[in-house]
Amino acid sequence: MTQITKRLSVCFLCLLLFVFSFHGTVLAAAEWPSNVSVNAQGAILMDADTGTVLWGQNIHNQYYPASITKVMTALLVIENCNMDDMVTFSHNAVFNVESGSSNAGINEGDKLSVKDCLYALLLKSANEAANALAEHVAGSTEAFADMMNARAKELGCTNTHFANPSGLNNPEHYTSPYDMALIARAAFNNPVFEEIDSTTYYKLPPNSINKEGLTIYPGHRMMRKSNPYYYPGIVGGKTGYTTLAGNTLITCAEKNGMKLITVILKGSTPVYWSDTKNMLDFGFENFVSLKAADYEKTYSSITNDLSFSGLSMKRPEALILDPGSRIILPKTASFTDAKPELSYDISAGDPEGAIAKIIYRYSDRVVGSTFLEINKELFKASETKPAVPEKTAKQEKETESATVSESSKTSAGVSDEYKEKALKPFQIPLAAWLILGGVGVIALMGGIISFILYKRRKDDEFSLLRKEERMKRLKESGISADEFNSILEQRRSSYTSKRKGRRGGRFKFR
Repeated sequence: MTQITKRLSVCFLCLLLFVFSFHGTVLAAAEWPSNVSVNAQGAILMDADTGTVLWGQNIHNQYYPASITKVMTALLVIENCNMDDMVTFSHNAVFNVESGSSNAGINEGDKLSVKDCLYALLLKSANEAANALAEHVAGSTEAFADMMNARAKELGCTNTHFANPSGLNNPEHYTSPYDMALIARAAFNNPVFEEIDSTTYYKLPPNSINKEGLTIYPGHRMMRKSNPYYYPGIVGGKTGYTTLAGNTLITCAEKNGMKLITVILKGSTPVYWSDTKNMLDFGFENFVSLKAADYEKTYSSITNDLSFSGLSMKRPEALILDPGSRIILPKTASFTDAKPELSYDISAGDPEGAIAKIIYRYSDRVVGSTFLEINKELFKASETKPAVPEKTAKQEKETESATVSESSKTSAGVSDEYKEKALKPFQIPLAAWLILGGVGVIALMGGIISFILYKRRKDDEFSLLRKEERMKRLKESGISADEFNSILEQRRSSYTSKRKGRRGGRFKFR
């Protein structure tokens, strides 16, 4: 009896140890850092890679943006123009600005390239350049403002409305810290924008006012090494000021594999420089950016045995995780603290070849995502391996021409003996039989490949229709997105439990 009691006690202690160790693991997930404050009314710190909000203050409130509007103007111009296009400055472009507002000394009738105009726009904050670029792209500043609003909506902005390309005072011209961070993120992920905006000086060509040209410098003090506000690792940014907007500021900096964006709205001089520095320091000191493909283990078994759209893919390298996708976490957290959620809804903006998306959540916020993708390099290598078809086709033509030649000889009066020999199938060279057999095999392979490609296309179309129908049904039934994600998680859990119970099973993507 005593022996049984001892054994039960040991088992009970082991159980307690397991429970408390598991409980400790759960509690080990660090709280989201928040030890920063700013004086500006609206402010945000966003990770440029994932779009994760690391910290914010009144991030969805509406404020006047002033000249940081020109970030959206520049992005639209870059997306719609060639850098060498010539821009003619109209009377409206030069004179439809507020008196005393920033300019680059460009006169009516002057012509500059789009590239020169963009440098004047971003470094000198030239309002006449903003107007001229808008007219060049859309025909008028009003039509360009419509394009700005449409692009803002595409980027996910919900509290933004632009009335002009420059950011000058207008009651219908406003944005929010979050929306402006989305715009800045898109801009700084554009290599042309980043190259221009990170420039510390640029010389504009001569014009009717500046006969020797004009050297311009950025107004962002954190970009100047000689300035006390200089910030190591800065990529670029844009300043703004009007009496209604106060001081506004966009800043992008990069360190330790992390690219961060800050936005200040309704700030004040000189505190908004300190506000920006505090947010950047907070971000770099408290967070780390990780490549999801280097750490993801939960779904790695899927790549070992997969049936996709009815096609078996048993080679482990048939599927890969997107190598560029990242997640951002507090430095005190581990990758496993981020909860992965598998989604089969793939949108047009997702990588080509993606068949599923893994979304990571930490403390009820999305901290990044990655994709399960078909390994295009693997299939490309398979397709380029057999260089035989072209050679076989050439040989086939030579064989056919030889046959035609022999037939013509027979019809021209060759002996019956020759004719008889020529027509005997057993006298056809063995190489010819091998060639004909190879052509047949290649034709069969071609048919199979064509069928696979056709079936895959049909599956994609069917998947899209299913997605649209599913979203329609979800809307009609009142099921929320969270409930739907819960269903997906149950499917993943079910798959995981089945994999533990048996080996060699297949996981089918629908």
